[in-house]
Amino acid sequence: MPAPHTPQPPVTVRVFTQRLSATPRGARLARHLAVNQLHAWGIPHGSDASGAVAGIVAELAANAVTHGRVPGRDFELRLSLPTGSIRVEVSDTRTESHPPKPGDVRRPHPLDEHGRGLVLVEALADRWEVVERDESPGKTVCAEVDLPGWLALVRMRGSGQWP
Repeated sequence: MPAPHTPQPPVTVRVFTQRLSATPRGARLARHLAVNQLHAWGIPHGSDASGAVAGIVAELAANAVTHGRVPGRDFELRLSLPTGSIRVEVSDTRTESHPPKPGDVRRPHPLDEHGRGLVLVEALADRWEVVERDESPGKTVCAEVDLPGWLALVRMRGSGQWP
């Protein structure tokens, strides 16, 4: 006897992708877009998760503009909501410059003017990594922030309250 069919709600993957100019203005816009997209997904401005993602996007976008810039090429911001976390990906097209891997980030001397970006990413993210891009030259820095209340977001969606 076959098992009774239990209706399941459709699975919707939340993904936001935007290419931005590799300029300081593009880096600022990336952060602004990220926090607004999280808010649209039900993760409010000012929450711990939103603040962590804002800091991560700000640092990774600044790095893409400063260290990963190739004239005439954009960088890309991608946000997604896998189960239980927020995933941030920032891609640039520079192939010869790679950041250190997780665990290899050197803490800067207090008087150093640079070198704190990945220290902040390491502090704010629950996990992060650097991967080669498949579809084009360059690299992607991925970071994840755990979202302890993700089940409440799923329940909101099931009740029709999902934005």
